[in-house]
Amino acid sequence: MALVPVRKRSELARLHDEMDNLIGGFFGDLDWPARGHSRWPALDIAENDNEFIVKAEIPGCKPEDIDIAVHGHVLTIKGEKKQEEEKKEKGFYHIERSYGSFRRDLNLVTEVDSANIEAACKDGILTVKLPKSPKAKPTKIKVKGE
Repeated sequence: MALVPVRKRSELARLHDEMDNLIGGFFGDLDWPARGHSRWPALDIAENDNEFIVKAEIPGCKPEDIDIAVHGHVLTIKGEKKQEEEKKEKGFYHIERSYGSFRRDLNLVTEVDSANIEAACKDGILTVKLPKSPKAKPTKIKVKGE
């Protein structure tokens, strides 16, 4: 077994770690894409010939706390999470609160029929169905033989 000398961390590396800890402690679990954090709410996006289907995980959000808008080719989902859990039992009292706002903008590759968009929220999953506009739907052309 070879012995490897131990090197002291450089002052710059130590300062970098301290700055990460300071920023992480101050901002907590906010969305930091540059730091490798995921976007919230998480989205699933599907497309077929007739529509886009977007599903968003938004546990603890009520339908009245969610706003959905389409402007041009951009779908915007925003809202505010207000959740409070309280337990009172013999010998202890426990309460937790979770608050925060969110916003996700999604660029759509084609126009949608904004008059027929449907949105529903069930079990913490928001489902948005965005029908494509008639001019955006593919046209099928039948090939004739000679």
